[in-house]
Amino acid sequence: MVWLLGAAVLVIAGFGAALVPRARASARTAAVARSTALAAIDSAAISRDAGGWYCPEAERLLARAELLMANRGGTASARVAADCARRAERLWRGSFHG
Repeated sequence: MVWLLGAAVLVIAGFGAALVPRARASARTAAVARSTALAAIDSAAISRDAGGWYCPEAERLLARAELLMANRGGTASARVAADCARRAERLWRGSFHG
């Protein structure tokens, strides 16, 4: 009985030793992705306010990025939101507004 209990403890400890670092790394990756997306959204909003002109495509991209972050999606949603915000910022910075 003692050997069985000892083996069970070793198996549980092995799984814990393998899963805990992986879970921490995953949480850290998600936090970095969310932070990056929020920074890109803020930067795009500043470019929009500084530009002083209306670009429908950039507005759509920024709204999509904000919606993705508002829904508290995972790492993939945060990466898509960051990409949308960066594209919106490029439109506001680089487009000609007549």
